[in-house]
Amino acid sequence: MGTLHVTIDNNSGFCFGVVYAIQMAEDMLEEQDYLYCLGDIVHNDVEVERLQRRGLRIICHEQLRELKNETVLIRAHGEPPETYQIALQNNLTLIDASCPVVLKLQNRIKSSFDKSEQIYIYGKHGHAEVMGLLGQTNNQAVVFESMEELLQHQLPPKITLYSQTTKSTDNFYSIKQRLEGQGYEVDANDTICRQVSNRDKELRTFAAKFDKVVFVSGTKSSNGRVLYQVCKDTNPQTYFVSKVEELQPEWFAAGESVGICGATSTPMWLMEQVRDELLKYEL
Repeated sequence: MGTLHVTIDNNSGFCFGVVYAIQMAEDMLEEQDYLYCLGDIVHNDVEVERLQRRGLRIICHEQLRELKNETVLIRAHGEPPETYQIALQNNLTLIDASCPVVLKLQNRIKSSFDKSEQIYIYGKHGHAEVMGLLGQTNNQAVVFESMEELLQHQLPPKITLYSQTTKSTDNFYSIKQRLEGQGYEVDANDTICRQVSNRDKELRTFAAKFDKVVFVSGTKSSNGRVLYQVCKDTNPQTYFVSKVEELQPEWFAAGESVGICGATSTPMWLMEQVRDELLKYEL
């Protein structure tokens, strides 16, 4: 019989934008019984459920149109201009927790659009942040997820290139270089959040230190899927869980070292729960 040696990655857990949004929600819920939030406040089911127990009410954009004379939280992902127009029409008080990095990006895209530039956004189709970015261009910008998808479009000689804040910087600059290599003039605007993009390199270093790695993330988190793959590529003995109940003792052997890490949408308290459960194992 033996136990595991378990370490949590200090660099994992919420990015500052998510911390800010959740703190604002908790502060409001201390003052009132409930608070509406437009979309999941974070892409992590257990954290959303924790806040719902405190009175957070998640609504979609269709429900927002019907809501009047209420207070609504805007999450870190940001929103398109239309959302603010609806709030004015419906006498809604907005608690705006949009991430400052996202707001800066929105403003820059709006400025480019006002100058009639041809805007291309490297990002995930349908992602909440990307929808907010598209809204700055009256949905006229082109969103693409890969170089291959981008090249399916009839591209102009000069391209204004932006990226969703959580995308890989390496991929962003690779796209820029490949476009320039094909003769396009590229005005590349790097507004990628370094707190998020640096997790890639930090996780490679972390995952290599252990016999096994447990990656903790919500299943809806695109950032989580990317970072899980980073860990898996570095350490094939990496396991994905979204909650403690998904852990399986047969994954581990006595005396092994186990690293716990997660996405920018993974709460530290959940990783601590995973650690506590692993430390109970007698293998």
